[in-house]
Amino acid sequence: MINHRLLTGLLVAALSSGGVRAMAQDQRVITLEEIFQTAEANSRQLRPSFTAEEEARQEINVARTQRLPDINATLSLSYIGDGFTTKRNFSDYQKAPIPHFGNGVGVNISQPVYAGGAITSSIELAELKSTAARYATDFQRDNIRFQLTGFYLDLYKYSNLRKVVENNIAQARKVLDEMHVRYEQGTALRNDITRYELLVSNLELQLIKIDNTLNILNHNLVETAGLADNTVVVPDSTILSRSLGQAGEGWWQQEAAANSPSLQLARSGVEISRKAERLVRSERLPKIGLQAGWTFDGPILVEVPPINRNLSYWWVGVGVSYNLASLYKTNKSVAKSRVATQHSLQQLDAAQEQVELAVRADYIRYLEAYEELKTQQKSVELAERNYQTTSTRYSADMALITDMLDAANAKLDAEQQLVNARINIIYYYYKLQFISGTI
Repeated sequence: MINHRLLTGLLVAALSSGGVRAMAQDQRVITLEEIFQTAEANSRQLRPSFTAEEEARQEINVARTQRLPDINATLSLSYIGDGFTTKRNFSDYQKAPIPHFGNGVGVNISQPVYAGGAITSSIELAELKSTAARYATDFQRDNIRFQLTGFYLDLYKYSNLRKVVENNIAQARKVLDEMHVRYEQGTALRNDITRYELLVSNLELQLIKIDNTLNILNHNLVETAGLADNTVVVPDSTILSRSLGQAGEGWWQQEAAANSPSLQLARSGVEISRKAERLVRSERLPKIGLQAGWTFDGPILVEVPPINRNLSYWWVGVGVSYNLASLYKTNKSVAKSRVATQHSLQQLDAAQEQVELAVRADYIRYLEAYEELKTQQKSVELAERNYQTTSTRYSADMALITDMLDAANAKLDAEQQLVNARINIIYYYYKLQFISGTI
């Protein structure tokens, strides 16, 4: 009696806690487009890309500051000790009193006028890096969207598989009830019941595994998209009835060539390498700038004896500088940058080939998925017909229990394959969009 009460109490507590969890969950139908929009705003995986974009934009502002003048201001206060004078042979030492308080104020202004194109190239290089950062964000966004698509479609697939398994469990239990009746009538063996009970047990275990998979997929989808933790996503059932594009492979190839983020990144890499090469070449050219300055110093130490007065003067002019070492040092840098540009071009060619191959392969799989759907629909029809025929024959003692088991397994497998075939069409369509940069 005590054990019975304890068991009842534990059962009630478990049901109550399960009910609380169910009430705390927010189960709702969410479309894939809504998932994308939520991820755009909340995905933690996408935030670093947005920050990198902003960093690249700030880099442009930093590069533009090179066009502004450099202004240096100095202020000094000093104590000057007494000096002395001697002849050139260090004889005839004489002390030279000097005013001890020294002061200095100076302002220098330098405005770049011509830097061999270095400043312009630096700004353009920063702008190209900003563009590349935007393409990198697009690439990361597409990756996240395709990842979410995989979770979403798997969630839909396993939700349908759960219904299939539940239906098969219901049918199997109905057959079991019939077997028990026949066993009591003496027209069925106990071993037949045991074997069918084993089938039901395996189906129930499969149902548990499906529930666990649904839980994992929902968690992955919610976390990746940045949804609320208690959200239970119910896939939109109309996703399979949508009208999908029937464009040919050529259209997908053109879209990929124009919009693929991986190709856009590779093209940006080529432009960045070329601009960096031009920047290196600018080191061979002279630098020209306007200069102006003003000083106010004292005492005047260039006279002997020193003059205890302040001296102020200003100047304006043009400064020209040329790094003679660039004549023999820049050649190696130019050769290195030229190789880097060639490397970028080769990476672009490789990326174009990879995208082209991927589009072709996924387009073939996309067409194949339609053919697979037709085949699986026919298979389900045949498996259902075979199951009904076998069930009727078994009820009339014209079929063995092994025939029933085979028919049930064939029906279950055909129904599962049909679910997979329907999902595969949607999957390969979104994969084509992912490869072509239109997802």
